[in-house]
Parts: sequence; structure tokens; C-alpha cells
Amino acid sequence: MPGGLVALLDDIAALARLAAASVDDVAAAAGKAGTKTLGVVIDDAAVTPGYVVGLSPARELPIIWKITLGSLRNKLLFILPVALLLSAFAPWALTPILMLGGLYLSFEGAEKILKAVQGKHVIAEVAAIGDLAALEARQVGGAIRTDLILSAEIMVITLNELTGSPLLTQAGVLALVGAAVTIGVYGVVGLIVKMDDIGLHLARSGGAAAGFGRGLVAAMPVLLQALSAIGTGAMLWVGGGILIHGFAQFGFAAPEHVIHDLAIGVGRGVGVVEWAVGALGGALVGLAAGATVAGLLHLKPGEKH
Repeated sequence: MPGGLVALLDDIAALARLAAASVDDVAAAAGKAGTKTLGVVIDDAAVTPGYVVGLSPARELPIIWKITLGSLRNKLLFILPVALLLSAFAPWALTPILMLGGLYLSFEGAEKILKAVQGKHVIAEVAAIGDLAALEARQVGGAIRTDLILSAEIMVITLNELTGSPLLTQAGVLALVGAAVTIGVYGVVGLIVKMDDIGLHLARSGGAAAGFGRGLVAAMPVLLQALSAIGTGAMLWVGGGILIHGFAQFGFAAPEHVIHDLAIGVGRGVGVVEWAVGALGGALVGLAAGATVAGLLHLKPGEKH
């Protein structure tokens, strides 16, 4: 028994040394992988403020907190272990799963545009729900479901950057990126949804701050409308980009090459222009894919147009 205990302690010490040696690797890999998820993070930050539309200002931060906890649960309890299992036993499945998520994001973006064209607005849909508890549950549930897709995209994109890394490093990077992205995104979202309250407080304080506060309050409707448009565009850009890259991995690289060559030709060495053209190309592919799915769903028997 003592010998077994000593062996166990040796194993624990070895794991501790391995974990300590992996800290630098985890930090470096997390930084690299985190940059790859930027598009999905922008999407997440732009989409989420819409889920507190129509709710009491006193409930805004508690609702953001509920969504934050749901997002952490999505990433750390569900997606992380599944991603590690897939990486270990079915790495070939990561790209198809990523593409399914990209198709869903493209569909969501196309649906938002379709509703806008048809004159359907989220604010009107929310106003029609009289039960505040039901409204809050609807908004939180919708946000967490959307976050599940975005979180899966973030984690799989991160995992794709860790091919060949030890399992411990993969787990550490996924946990670090997942937690950092969640806290960062929903911290920014919480600040955005309370900016009008901050503006009102400043407006009542007098002096130069009062003018800034009034400007902040006046800017909020414009900011939220801009975020809605940015969120829709980001869904299409990210979704389309994932589909393009996935098709290239399966041997159909023509769309990726065409968009890349077009971006280089138009940008002529100007990085911002090249990026913008590439993002637009991805968004157009995402719009085409999403509109196709939306059209097929709207053609279901018994569907009302």
C-alpha cells in the first residue's frame, strides 16, 4: 500500500510538472488560436445586445449574466469535452461540423435580411409578448441557443490550430480561449446595454460631462441599429468564410482562390482593402448559402408566406 501511494504521488508530481511546462505553450497557442476566432467574436458581440430589447433596464445586467453563465456552460461543460473526443478519435469530423455551423450562421443572417425586407422587426415581435417572465425566458433561451453555435465555432476553430498538440495543451487552450472570449464579449455587451444609463447619469451631473452624457443617450439608438447591421453582416461573413475554407479542404478550392485573387487585385497591397474585399466575398457566399436554406425551409408544406 505505501508503495502504491508513493507511485501515485510520483504520478501526480509528474502531471504537475507537465502542466507547469505546458503553461507557456498553452498561453502562446491560446493567443494564436484566439486571433483566428475574431470574426465569430465580433459576431457574438454584435448580436447579443438585441436580446435585451424590450426588457426592463433593471433586468438588463441580470439577463446578460444569465447568458454569460449559459455561454460558459456551453463551452466548458458540453463543447470542450466533445471537441477533445472528436480530436482524439474522429478528427475528420471537425471540418464538417464547422461547416454545418457556418451554414447555420449564414441562414441566420439571410433570415434577418429577409425579415427586414418583409418589414418584420424584432422590436414588434417582442412588444407582442405581454408576460415579462415569458419574454425574459424567450430572450435568454434564444441567446444561449445562438451562443451554442457561435461557441462551437470558436472552440472548433481553436482546436484546428492545435493539431498535433498534447491533449493537456489542447484542453488548457480550449478552456482559456473559451473563458476569455466569454468574459470579454459579455463584458463589452453589458457595457453597451448600460451606456444609455451611464449617459443619463452624466447628463444629470452638470458641466462638460452633461453634454457628453446627452450625446451618449442620443447616440444609443443609432449604435444599436448599427450593431444589428454589423451582427447580420458578421454572420454572413463568418458563415461564408467557414464554408469557403471547408470546401477548399475537401478539394473544391475555386471559390477561395477566386476571392483571394480578386482581393489581391483590387487591394493592390493595401491590407485593409484586401481584407474588405475578402470579407465581402465571404459574405456573398454566406448570403447565397443562407438564402438557399431559408428558401427551402419556407417551401415546406403548410408553411405560410
